[in-house]
Order: sequence, then C-alpha cells, then structure tokens
Amino acid sequence: MKRVMLFTLVNVAILAMLSITTSIVFALFGVQMSEVFGDYTQLACFSLVFGFGGAIISLILSKTMAKISVGAKTITGEEGEAERWLVATVEDLARRANLKTPEVAIYKGSANAFATGAFRNSALIAVSSDIMRQMTKEELRAVLGHEMTHVANGDMVTMCLAQGVINVFVIFFSRIAASVVARGLSGDNRSRRGSGGFTYYMLMHVFEIALGLLASIITCWYSRKREFAADAGSARLLGSTAPMIAALRRLGNLQPGVLPDSLKAFGIAGKPKESLFATHPALERRIRALETLGLFD
Repeated sequence: MKRVMLFTLVNVAILAMLSITTSIVFALFGVQMSEVFGDYTQLACFSLVFGFGGAIISLILSKTMAKISVGAKTITGEEGEAERWLVATVEDLARRANLKTPEVAIYKGSANAFATGAFRNSALIAVSSDIMRQMTKEELRAVLGHEMTHVANGDMVTMCLAQGVINVFVIFFSRIAASVVARGLSGDNRSRRGSGGFTYYMLMHVFEIALGLLASIITCWYSRKREFAADAGSARLLGSTAPMIAALRRLGNLQPGVLPDSLKAFGIAGKPKESLFATHPALERRIRALETLGLFD
C-alpha cells in the first residue's frame, strides 16, 4: 500500500512539476503552449503513460525475462548437494529478512549473481555457475545476503519508479525542446508548424538521446548508492562484515559476468572501474565502506 501511495504521489508531483516548468519556459520564449500542443496536459499524460508504462511492464515481466535472457533454471534443492545448500541458505536469509523465500535459480556464466521481481515476497535470486564454483560457501552466503537485501529494500520497485520518472521527463522535455528549436529555425512564431515536420522529429530524437544520456547518469548514481546499502545489509544479515569483504575481494580476482542491461543494476558485480555510467561503485570503495561500518566481527 505504501508503494502504491508513493507511486500516486510521484505521478501527481510530476504533473505539477511539468506544468510549472513548461509554463516558465514558454513564457520566456513568448510562446503560448496552446499554439504548439493544444492542451499541454495531453502531452504530460502521454509522457506519463509511455514513461511509466514501459518501466512498469518491464518490472512485471522482470522474472520471466531474466530467466530467458541468461538461461536461468529454477532449482528446488533436490538436484544435488550444492543446490540443496544454495536453497537452504536462501531460505535462512529470507527468514532473517522477514521475507518469503524467493525463487532460486542457477545459470551458466562468469561470476555474478542478481535479484529481480516486481514484489518483495515473490522475487528471484539467481547465481552463475562460475560464482558457485569459485567462491567459498561463506563468501557466496554474503553474496546471497547482498541480493536478499536488494529484495528486502524493494530496490527493484524503487528503480522502476526512478526510471519511470526519468522516462517521463525525457519524453516530455525532448518534445518541448524540439518544438521550441524547430519554431526558432523556421522563424514561425505564430503557428503550430514548429511542432511537426521532419526538422521537429529529427530534433526530438536528438534531444531524447541527449537527455537520455544525462538521465542515465542520475540512475547510475542512484544505483551505486543502492550497492553500498546492499553490502551493508548483507553484513547485518550475517552479523559480520568479514564475509562480504572477502566476497568483494574474491570478485576483484575474478572476471565478472556481463549481465543484460535490464539486470546490470542488480548484479553483485559491475564494471571494474567506476565512472558516471557505472551501476556499481569500485570494489575498493565498497570494501572501505564496509570496513567503516562498525559491526562487531
């Protein structure tokens, strides 16, 4: 219920922000919104539907698409000793986090793990075959704790909301900017020709790309903050920072597996070097943050 309320409030806030911002921008350029888009609320609603619609559909289908994209196979623990330990460990961590046990899956690939799903009590945690083989049980348990924290914090839903907000702004302002520039280039300040035609559509796509790149910097920054929280959450679930630190150091000596774009933000490992477009902080920074966490080891 809290997340539904948050979603509603976010939508209302976005509509208000779009209304205020566009009124100011068009007033500065001496343009009447009705001359360009008719009722500007139509454009705002269009942006909301398509911006949040895509993000929500992706979230709802996230478990299914994740399994398909990496070839993950759900396990029950009856497949063998390693699988039995994996399922039992996830069950134990779920109890500690006061969650229903997520689906557990294994996929073939380089060292990585991820969590996904639209709901906290109906999530999926998947690990690669390489990370199971190359990590100790204590290190792998810390990785599972990291992914369980993503589930417990509702990070999948939060990232969906963040991506939806960004999509809305990109869709809305790319069209506003394209219209204003197209009208300026055509010298037509009295009619609506600036909001249609080849020039407008070319500019719209250019602005979508440019604003999309700027927006991705914001989402990646937020994703990096979530990784610190998930590392700390794993340490709290296990009662010690040592296993998570050991797991991160192990990852530093492994070749991390590359996940599909839709899953990169939820993997345990990202690019080796941090950048504005990195979804994960550098391993050294994550280790330092854990070392200053202050848990008793």
